[in-house]
Amino acid sequence: MGVFKQVKDMNRIALDAPTSIEEAQKMASKAQTLGLAYGARPVPVPSLVRTEGPDFEPIAAVSLELYAQISKSLATVDYDLSRSIRLAGDKGVSEENWAMAVEGWNARMAANPAVGTQFSALYAAS
Repeated sequence: MGVFKQVKDMNRIALDAPTSIEEAQKMASKAQTLGLAYGARPVPVPSLVRTEGPDFEPIAAVSLELYAQISKSLATVDYDLSRSIRLAGDKGVSEENWAMAVEGWNARMAANPAVGTQFSALYAAS
């Protein structure tokens, strides 16, 4: 299976994750607002997905956010993988760096579900 096919399939599977995170964050915000109305002190809401550490460092100068943006732009060319290098180039990413980023980010998403969840959130937001 091609790398971009894997990304496309992973995107379909993971699209529910941002919705769940977003809903949880909205619920936490609403609970905090209700608490403030009754005199409670504000409490910071922790992030539900850890986005720090070596698994979130850029690969070949391609951040996870940039990777998500370029991946989403594939939809504009009907997922024609032959045009992905041009799309990456439009964002300042060389062909060599794009190939390394694709392989690296896919490996990290497979090994660390938090990376996939964050990718999904960034993909949906771009």
